[in-house]
Amino acid sequence: MAEMIETYRGAVYPWHCDHMDHMNVMWYVGKFDEGTWNFLAMLGITPGYLRDNGRGMAAVDQRIAYRREARAGDTVAVRTGVIEVKEKSIRFVHEMRNAVTGEISAITLLTGVFFDAVARKSCAFPAALLERMEQFRITYDLPWRD
Repeated sequence: MAEMIETYRGAVYPWHCDHMDHMNVMWYVGKFDEGTWNFLAMLGITPGYLRDNGRGMAAVDQRIAYRREARAGDTVAVRTGVIEVKEKSIRFVHEMRNAVTGEISAITLLTGVFFDAVARKSCAFPAALLERMEQFRITYDLPWRD
């Protein structure tokens, strides 16, 4: 089994915060999204790969558990690992932590589907991508029950 890898690191700015004085949910999602695209690039699923091969990735499910507020001035780090790989889909988890204290701010579980951008239908990942995804498989105690 692999370890989670860092896919995003950044600061929480005052304009990320809402009237409750902590980072608004839209920014959690945005930072997780940046982690997703960095992670996909590590797998070889880059924007160039998608364009050159007429492929795409679609998020079909996302769950978020908020654990602790992130506030202006905090640095957050997102770590990522693969939970499940299927022929046409991947489930992975992002864990956002305060980079100084190590406390978990939020956890998100995402399911992405690989698709043919012309036919607009799901399709199988190439074997090389499936093999690469397996290198990032982790065991993770998710806060949800399926």
